[in-house]
Amino acid sequence: MQAQLQEWFTNLEQREQILLKIGAVAVVLAILIWGIWHPLNTAITQQESLLYKQQKLAVWVAKQKAKVATLSPAQSRQANLQGSIVQAVNSTASYNKIALTRLQPNGDQVQVWIDEVEFGTLMKWLDSLEKTGLNVMQIDIAQTGELGTVKVRRLELIKA
Repeated sequence: MQAQLQEWFTNLEQREQILLKIGAVAVVLAILIWGIWHPLNTAITQQESLLYKQQKLAVWVAKQKAKVATLSPAQSRQANLQGSIVQAVNSTASYNKIALTRLQPNGDQVQVWIDEVEFGTLMKWLDSLEKTGLNVMQIDIAQTGELGTVKVRRLELIKA
């Protein structure tokens, strides 16, 4: 096979042989450029961009860490729960005009059920509970037939 190709090549005219050699060099260069160099160059560019983004993120995180470290205890959100969990839940519920269906305390936790409450009122109440030092562990809300009102099947609160 190689001998046949060599014989075929030698039978070509001088001009055709030069043209074929130049074409072979061009094909090899094209393979090197588009098959190896271009993909490598693209990958390097992508990795440099990713590195730059990661460095920017690291700088931002360091700045945020410094800001958090400078916060005084008075500035950070502190639990200011006065009295028992049940008292806090009852007082904030009555202040927000929420009728609790059932309230079940369990140590540092309490479970609450509400038959019907406006969603916006519920969100304000949960915010006020968080400000008094209670965190929502779990909540199960269902839609009622009336637009904008929900039923709280189960709300689990815990001391912050």
